[in-house]
Amino acid sequence: MERTNIFFDKSNMTIHMVGIGGISMSGLAEILMNKNVKITGSDLVETDITKRLQSMGATIYYSHDASNISNQDLVVYTAAISKDNPEITEANNRNIPAIERSELLGAIMDQFQNSIAVAGTHGKTTTTSMIASVVLESGLDPTIHVGGLLNLIGGNTRIGNSECFIAEACEYKNSFLQFRPFLAVVLNIDLDHLDFFKDIDDIRKSFELFLANVKTPGIIVLNIDDPQTKTLSKLLTRPVITYGINTPEADWSCENVTFKQGYANATIVHKRSRWANISLAVPGLHNVSNVLAAIAVCHSLGISKSTIINGLEKFQGTHRRLEDKGMLYGVRVMDDYAHHPTEIQASLSAARALATNRLFCVFQPHTYTRTHELIDDFSRSFGQADTVIVTDIYAAREKDTGIISSRVLNDRINMNTGNSVYISKFKDIVEFLRDNATAGDLVITMGAGNVYQVGEMFLGGCGN
Repeated sequence: MERTNIFFDKSNMTIHMVGIGGISMSGLAEILMNKNVKITGSDLVETDITKRLQSMGATIYYSHDASNISNQDLVVYTAAISKDNPEITEANNRNIPAIERSELLGAIMDQFQNSIAVAGTHGKTTTTSMIASVVLESGLDPTIHVGGLLNLIGGNTRIGNSECFIAEACEYKNSFLQFRPFLAVVLNIDLDHLDFFKDIDDIRKSFELFLANVKTPGIIVLNIDDPQTKTLSKLLTRPVITYGINTPEADWSCENVTFKQGYANATIVHKRSRWANISLAVPGLHNVSNVLAAIAVCHSLGISKSTIINGLEKFQGTHRRLEDKGMLYGVRVMDDYAHHPTEIQASLSAARALATNRLFCVFQPHTYTRTHELIDDFSRSFGQADTVIVTDIYAAREKDTGIISSRVLNDRINMNTGNSVYISKFKDIVEFLRDNATAGDLVITMGAGNVYQVGEMFLGGCGN
């Protein structure tokens, strides 16, 4: 297609990536370098990710400055970068094309005949990683691009040599509308990103447009446990594959779900016939749903039953998704990326089953907009914790307008469950945990920002 030619048909091409240290941008940089594209990039802080890219041959500037732009052929930026960024401004002055990251990912996806895009408000990284685990087990040698670090591939990106490409598809700012996958999955549709979307109908419409981009013939996999996704399935005119834990009429469902120390065993049912038994190495009922999605995808690709089961039973999870961080004096520390009320409840349910005594949750809200718009849901999300410690909001791409604060959220939680305390500084949270957590307790840090550092400080005996 025409846009693909822009990126890959020119020899000695140089692409500049603004925000190259991001988890997705860095992975795309690796894919491009594997295609002999020269990469320059910029970010504000040197990290292990940027060091790795430099060791692979990328030129990286630790500032956002117009002088970083010279004779590159293309500039790519993330959705978090403002349009008045000096590098984007300089690219425009020099008539160098500048595009958002998702358009680049869509162009890369176009290079693969069997591209798989996993969408949904929650669970994208885990489900994409589950599918990757099975496809690797099958020997199909895929290229993989996930939004988290996966030990199985030594990072967030794997370069393969087949026509199979597996990636997440994010709905924020309609990014996934740049994709034209062969196979698309929608895990769920929930109210989120209200700094961009108007309401749930607007979000569902975006997912409908995403599915309209699936190639023909192609494959669509939908979770019909989710009410919005079920509504979406009724709007589609093409065949779909359905799954659901609580929906026996789905193509893929399950029965006899039991838990041992928080980890599920289930009988997988295909079109009302028992298909296989599976035991998971990742905790929580929500991961049973993710497994059903992965099975539906991998079965549709023609992968054998034994390979699917082996790949999923070996799956150990990704970083920052109910990740075990360690143990100190009998206190178990975990970390999770959950930053939406639905995710929080699912992760706390899994953590509750893993805790042998009390459950402490250290929560860092992510963005002022999300905290303000969903505060009622947030305030009801922490009932499964014995104590929730709320720390300051992680601003990410936003500025503090004073409309919401963590103190307000703390008070609202206490109106519902009475189990919250507000502590601003990480070192003070660590001291609180040292004073209050005892052997058998589980501490889970939760949020999409840097709250994981609390657990690392606690385990490292560091109070600074």
